[in-house]
Amino acid sequence: MAVTLYGDKRLSDDRPTVQVTAVTWPGDDEPAPTGSGPGGSRSRRGRLLLAGGLAAAVLASVAGAGAYAYAGDVPRGTSVLGAELGGRSRGEAVRELRAELERRGATLNAPLTVQVGEQRAEISPADVGLAIDVEATVAAAAEADAPPVSRLLGSRTVDPVVTVDTDRLDAALRKIMGKQGREMTMPAIIFTGTKPKPVYPKPALSLDKARSAEAVTAGWLAREQVTVPLVEQAPATTAADVDRMVEELAKPAVAAPVTLTTDKGTVTIPPAAIARGLRFSADEAGKLTPRVDVKRLRAALGTKLASIESPPKDATMTISGGKPKVVAGRPGQQLDSAALGRDLLAVLPKAEGRTISGELKPAEPELTVEKLGALGIKERVSTFTTRFPGGLSSPRSQNIIQAAKDVDGTVVKPGETFSLNGHTGERGYDQGYKDAPVIVGGKLVPGVGGGVSQFTTTLFNATYYAGLEDVEHKPHSFYFSRYPAVIESTIFWPDLDFKFRNNTPHGVLIDTSYTSSTITVSIWSTKIYDSVKTEYGPRRNITKPKTVYLKPGPTCIAAVGSDGFAQDAFRVIKKDGKVVKREKFSWTYDAEPRFICGPEPS
Repeated sequence: MAVTLYGDKRLSDDRPTVQVTAVTWPGDDEPAPTGSGPGGSRSRRGRLLLAGGLAAAVLASVAGAGAYAYAGDVPRGTSVLGAELGGRSRGEAVRELRAELERRGATLNAPLTVQVGEQRAEISPADVGLAIDVEATVAAAAEADAPPVSRLLGSRTVDPVVTVDTDRLDAALRKIMGKQGREMTMPAIIFTGTKPKPVYPKPALSLDKARSAEAVTAGWLAREQVTVPLVEQAPATTAADVDRMVEELAKPAVAAPVTLTTDKGTVTIPPAAIARGLRFSADEAGKLTPRVDVKRLRAALGTKLASIESPPKDATMTISGGKPKVVAGRPGQQLDSAALGRDLLAVLPKAEGRTISGELKPAEPELTVEKLGALGIKERVSTFTTRFPGGLSSPRSQNIIQAAKDVDGTVVKPGETFSLNGHTGERGYDQGYKDAPVIVGGKLVPGVGGGVSQFTTTLFNATYYAGLEDVEHKPHSFYFSRYPAVIESTIFWPDLDFKFRNNTPHGVLIDTSYTSSTITVSIWSTKIYDSVKTEYGPRRNITKPKTVYLKPGPTCIAAVGSDGFAQDAFRVIKKDGKVVKREKFSWTYDAEPRFICGPEPS
């Protein structure tokens, strides 16, 4: 039996043969002594031993340098904020960086001066979540690009990874910004009767969260004053786009009626109904999109559809004997709303061929007795009343009552957001609204729907004291003593809206009532809080009104004026005897000028 030993030359070796050139030393070109004398042999062995020793030394030196250069997880020569992390393990680097941050604690935690537009203030780094992520910074240092030679002779600085709470930072910067910015004016097309009126977009001037965070983090590390830019953001739809929509869609849409044919007969949709149903809605980016609101279209057609369809009726809820009562609805047969809206929108730009066909389908009520009964609407959870002058005959009072009628009986399901503008639509003459004073450009002028802000304020307070989530509201520019300071809201179509979200697990019923001098809104649901109260801070920054003389005439409305001031209000919500929410509402009122309809005295 053949045995192969380790090192036996009979082992196969697939590696290619490499020709090695001998190393030549000085004197090797001399011939060796003849014969096999000891002189020649010892000389060659000595030279070979010397060459081997030098090679081993060089290799040992290279190996040692390599071991030195690649020691640790972080490349040698790497520093962060002056702390040398090179050659350390990740754990050691983390400890060293934390120690450096502790040494710099006073500097890093010092207030930072921030300039926003024309306003300057200090912010606390801790208040906005400014911090250095040590673990992420060490990880970045470990991944630093460091070639072999650079590891031995070079150096590199790695920027720390900075974290910041962008929402808290944005809130702090907006407080500094104050009134310097401006809201985006959304594009719109609204109809007065059958005449389309363009609302041209205007860009917003505000803060951009990402750019603000970038400026603040850089300034924080450099310990320099930070200038945060105010960024102009233009709506996606331009004024030219609005004009094109007016010419290509809005005007042709109401130039002639549209004929709707069905198996049960034909209905003519007049321009007035088209104007009521055609909506131009802008999204958050300011992109304007046309659509047909079939619900509003049906309301505008009135009894015209009665001959061909029987609409379903939702179950409703009324207050009877101080308790909510469910009233059953009924099924019906109705035109396919999606197809009707789509097909009508397609023919509106056309001058000819303005005929569409409609398909009738069974229609069930959206809200049945069972669904409504399961919403948990069983008790009154809040109520709020405001007073108005002038009796029921004044146009302003009639507008307040009309808005109350439009909203009365509305049910808001859990998780849903209620929009007052979305619910009533445009408040025009066709909807029963009258001319009454409204605030435009800092003064009172006649305008359709004036007074609806009083209903808005009443509704806002009712939802506020029900503990419902405030989504959107804006107090008046001037303070009116008939409203609670700060906790009030104006409204103006289409730019200013009031919205709240039903953030409870129960349904919400809006119940409205009125007298000759008061408007009341009550919220019915299931009570989940012990109490909801308001705590006020003191008024500050009091400003006095100036006197302004206006040209007399039917559009001039005199005003006695009022002081301007800033104030905070805190909504304090208690449950099970403990405060579970404390929400801050703040507002600054301008001083309302004393408007006099007459020439200025000489």
